[in-house]
Amino acid sequence: MKIGIADYGMNVWDGGACFDLEERLRQLKAIGYEGIERLTAFSGEQALQSAALMRRLGMGFGTVRGPSPELSIQWTAALGKDYVWTHVDGRDFTAFCRQVRIQSAACRRWGLHVALHNHMGTPVETQEQLEEFLRECPDSRLVLDTAHLAAMGGDAVEIAGKYADRLAVLHLKDWLETNPESPDWTKRGRFCGLNRGNIGLDNGAVLKEAAKRSFDGWVFVEHDTHLQEPLTDLEWSRQVVREAGY
Repeated sequence: MKIGIADYGMNVWDGGACFDLEERLRQLKAIGYEGIERLTAFSGEQALQSAALMRRLGMGFGTVRGPSPELSIQWTAALGKDYVWTHVDGRDFTAFCRQVRIQSAACRRWGLHVALHNHMGTPVETQEQLEEFLRECPDSRLVLDTAHLAAMGGDAVEIAGKYADRLAVLHLKDWLETNPESPDWTKRGRFCGLNRGNIGLDNGAVLKEAAKRSFDGWVFVEHDTHLQEPLTDLEWSRQVVREAGY
């Protein structure tokens, strides 16, 4: 497995953006990470420059996020990666799945898979919805977000084992529930460092179950919320992953 980060939370902490990709990559490499999930680019030239920079620094990435879904697919294919995130706007489950199947067909024409990131507050947030989605969209892969699933009562270990052949990547997160009665998931708690949550999520067990089923892809640690310097949080979580044997 390769261990990287999904750096959304770092962007939020820094002010909503990455201001210096090379410095960020150097900092992440110094604490044991091997790459970031999404290379973000607004032109083909920028995509090539960023990919070359990552290669020069000995870092990698999982997929490309361009200025449109079509360009994301094309640039991801051109740079030799194999999945893009779902990018649809259906708000009910049936429409969501129909749109994902359309995106899946477009991805197949470029030799890619579309991959769903399960997420609270979307049509695919519970384990039941996730498993139904995987049945309805058989060509889709999964960006399995352990904390989004566990916070909705799901079993990330079970999903990682049962659908190991559908995993594009793993997102390791934890969740600290502070207001469980709130109907708004954004007010029920916050994401936190691995092993610092209170919902009984064992990310090490998720890793071991996926590995047992021959998953050998990217694992991205993610902290959506930082209350201190992100590198401090991420170094802690990298050590948790090491202690699990990865």
